[in-house]
Amino acid sequence: MKNGGQVEQSYYFRHLNYMLKNQFMKIHLLHLFILISVSVFAAQKHTISGTVSDASSGESLIGATILIDEIPGTGASTNAYGYFSLTLNDSQYTLIVSYLGYKSIVQAINIKENRMINFKLEPDTRQLDEVEVTARRTNDNILSTEIGVERVQVKEIAKVPVIFGEADILKTLKLTPGIKSVGEASGGFYVRGGNSSQNLILLDEATVYNADHLLGFFSTFNSDAIKDIQMFKGTAPAEYGGRISSVLDVKMNDGNNQTHHIGGGIGLISSRLNLEGPIVKEKGSYLVTARRTYADLFLKLSPDELINNNQLYFYDLNLKANYRIDERNRIFLSGYFGRDVFEFQERFGLDWGNITGTLRWNHLWNAKLFSNTSIIYSNYDYKVNILQDEGFSLTSIIKNWNFKHEFQYYPDSKNTLTFGVNSFYHTIIPGQLDTTEDSDFTPTRLQEKFAVDNGVYISNTWKPTYNLNINYGLRFSAYHLFGPGDFYTYRDGAITDTTTYAKNQIVKSYYQIEPRLNIAYIFDERNSVKASFTRNTQNLHLISNATSTLPTDIWLSSSNNVKPEIGNQFSLGYFTNFKEDMYQLSTEIYYRWMQNQIDLKNGADINANEHIEGELLFGVGRAYGAEVLLRKKRGKLTGWIGYTWSKTERLIDGINNGNWYPARQDITHDVSVVGIYDINKKWSVSATWVYNTGNAVTFPSGKYLVNGNVRYYYTERNGYRMPDYHRLDLGATRILKKTSKYESSLNFSVYNAYGHKNPFTIDFEPDENNPEVINAVKTYLFTYVPSITYNFKF
Repeated sequence: MKNGGQVEQSYYFRHLNYMLKNQFMKIHLLHLFILISVSVFAAQKHTISGTVSDASSGESLIGATILIDEIPGTGASTNAYGYFSLTLNDSQYTLIVSYLGYKSIVQAINIKENRMINFKLEPDTRQLDEVEVTARRTNDNILSTEIGVERVQVKEIAKVPVIFGEADILKTLKLTPGIKSVGEASGGFYVRGGNSSQNLILLDEATVYNADHLLGFFSTFNSDAIKDIQMFKGTAPAEYGGRISSVLDVKMNDGNNQTHHIGGGIGLISSRLNLEGPIVKEKGSYLVTARRTYADLFLKLSPDELINNNQLYFYDLNLKANYRIDERNRIFLSGYFGRDVFEFQERFGLDWGNITGTLRWNHLWNAKLFSNTSIIYSNYDYKVNILQDEGFSLTSIIKNWNFKHEFQYYPDSKNTLTFGVNSFYHTIIPGQLDTTEDSDFTPTRLQEKFAVDNGVYISNTWKPTYNLNINYGLRFSAYHLFGPGDFYTYRDGAITDTTTYAKNQIVKSYYQIEPRLNIAYIFDERNSVKASFTRNTQNLHLISNATSTLPTDIWLSSSNNVKPEIGNQFSLGYFTNFKEDMYQLSTEIYYRWMQNQIDLKNGADINANEHIEGELLFGVGRAYGAEVLLRKKRGKLTGWIGYTWSKTERLIDGINNGNWYPARQDITHDVSVVGIYDINKKWSVSATWVYNTGNAVTFPSGKYLVNGNVRYYYTERNGYRMPDYHRLDLGATRILKKTSKYESSLNFSVYNAYGHKNPFTIDFEPDENNPEVINAVKTYLFTYVPSITYNFKF
């Protein structure tokens, strides 16, 4: 045994020196210094700043636009808290404040000094009756630098038919190109070749480690609690880090600061309730949403003990409060508590859940400088219980604290800077085995792992000309794994060395530079071409059994054996609108190269295994594809058609004889069609149809006998395909009553309307009459699933 070295007090200074030696960082900081200097000494300029909110509820409007009528192409958009800042030469201007679904405000203003103006937009009921694809300008897809970004609002997904009739954010996102699921009842989602653990999922800035209820039939996001959803498939801004595939950023409603409201819905297997209102009118508000399934209550009505002793339900609770202290300071407190419980015959049990909490402080330093400071907590755990005979339980936990301090600086009308720091403290308990007194198993608690993940980032959105829009940024991350404990070194799965570290001693450190770049060239208001490049790193890794659909996988930290995953992605896209922006067409291609990818050895054991790192194999990956999306945004008929062609492969020494093989989430063709038709003010109907070629899967290639028992042998990893998947869902919504004080509706839906038997699993079993013959046995979950939901609000 040997002891690890002590922490050097100067290592933080060495980090800073490393950053400054990097030439790219020097050039970047020089450009930003020039921008700040020019803004300080510029003469005869003043700043208009303020907020944009919903006049009826007080909710801040994210992405509302403030345009200058006299200067085409000049304007600003509100940030995540509804704030904007725009610096102009002293003169008289006409401001146009707009947000889709709301009546625009046109206001003349004479700029001679800095001014703060808060705009309150009135909802436009004519637009609210339509399903809009985005909440921004009708041609924002042309003018912005964003490529590979999907945005949806809750009002936009309410009419999309889904299983059990409840509006679901994740299921709607999976109907867009580049975002996939793998089969029926498969939790998680897969973006541009990445696996489900390579997606960063945030709820009010807090990490959500498992975003599914009931094995993927519901998401953790109650639509009544959600205000804004952004999905970054391509280059995410520099403030996001820690995952190499995508970012899903979900923001909760703040709550109505004008009047109190009660709303909710009653469905066949679940119900939900929503409460919101002012704490102090126009200064503070609260939000409480709760949801629970009650299939287990119906099971108890059965006289059959094989049925009435089972439990199967989930619940979640969203809480949020905010208060505006004064014009420059506002605080927010939000939390999420959710859990799934499954118990069969008092023999087997499984439960899992997320807890998150976020405390935020918004501060306006001056008209050009806005900051947000957050303290964030996340916790995810699961527990497997074997309750019969020699009972035992297996628990795994991952939790973290995160401090984030971010600034937005608006030096002039052509630049918007975002910069800040964040620091995570991770605690990981890979496995804990608890036993009963009569059990022959030995209680085991795997060694806890502690790590700190620090990030510093800066980015700028720069519009040098009307035709050119650029967003560039840089993120520096420093990851440290700490003791105490014994840390092993493996070679070919065998332990070659053991090192003991004391508390707070550094076991391993990794430093990464992550550049981000988006460029948009705007031909005119209807056509643009965009390109982007991003580099991301990931130090938390999810180890999964390829055949498992349960949330019982293991999170591991980067270590002396496991290196950070690295993803580099380049994407290129063409965007066009026609018929006055009624139709939007986008075509994107991408190529992603991934390093330090992880897979399991054949027959690997991952549960309660102290030496799980010795079960891992490492290599590289690649993913490439093309995405086409046609959207119709207005009129009685709205919706979209999406198509994806893609390939996702891995090359890992020790698997498939060292040859490239398809990843489990490799789906070559994926088609989705969504249509929503408003018959009249009372009725609307909708339909979705999805089709994809089967995902890659490992099946046996042959069999042999051992003492008369059939054994299977396997030749290649993921060398076979599941059958093609397709499904038609139908829906209808009937508005029962809609006034200024009360509204109610009935939603009808049929999941899998033509009853196609999509396989859940395919198993291989000897024929009962002839053991020499092996049968493939297909298990499917659903044919037709009708549902009805009553929704209300008053």
